[in-house]
Amino acid sequence: MSRKFKLLIPAAGKASRLNINYPKSLIKIGLKTIIELQFELFSFIDNYPTIIINKEYQYLLDNYIKQKKFNAELVIQESQNGMGDAVLNFKKSKFYDDTSDIILIWSDIPYLKKNTIIQTIESHINDGNDFTFPTIITTNPYTLIKRDRYQNVSEIIESREINNIFKNKAEREIGFFIFKKKIIFELLSKNLQNKYNKFTKEHSFLYIIKHLVDAGCKVSGLPIASEVETFSINTKADMQNLKYF
Repeated sequence: MSRKFKLLIPAAGKASRLNINYPKSLIKIGLKTIIELQFELFSFIDNYPTIIINKEYQYLLDNYIKQKKFNAELVIQESQNGMGDAVLNFKKSKFYDDTSDIILIWSDIPYLKKNTIIQTIESHINDGNDFTFPTIITTNPYTLIKRDRYQNVSEIIESREINNIFKNKAEREIGFFIFKKKIIFELLSKNLQNKYNKFTKEHSFLYIIKHLVDAGCKVSGLPIASEVETFSINTKADMQNLKYF
């Protein structure tokens, strides 16, 4: 059976920390919004992506997409219950049944490079991975990738989940993942350990890495990302730093 990849962009967050009244995906980088940059970047893979949105900002994204004459499917996340829940909303997509693998990117990642995408997809296919993502060793990582003695990925930990900030250099992911739909959706639908964030009580996403590994699935973290690709927009300081890129 041929593989069918689908680009999925969860953009249902309300950007409350930024104090803006529009989704982060509509933040401008120069003359283009992040969503426009992502559409262009992934057009060689999928020219009809699926975006998970919330009701409050539905009209903004819908009008913007129509104005730009983009092809995109909008799926509503009824309530903001976390990234894992946002991904599961893809079940409502008209593309769900025909999709074998999902390409997932956070909606506030503006500087991902095409070469990183290509290398990640090639590794995912050629190495027979169930879950593949680029990584980088950096200072003060938001997430921490743990590897076993054979250097295989064993889990990903968010610093806020263990009430710790990693001040030294460590390996992290960058908010871009490729995975087989079937096994990931099965795990996301189960009541597994660490499913819910300790602080927000929302359905997380990265916790499934450990469960994939424990189930004998093949997870691959590729140390191919550049520092600029780690940039995401979460705070007002991040908004200010846009001008330096």
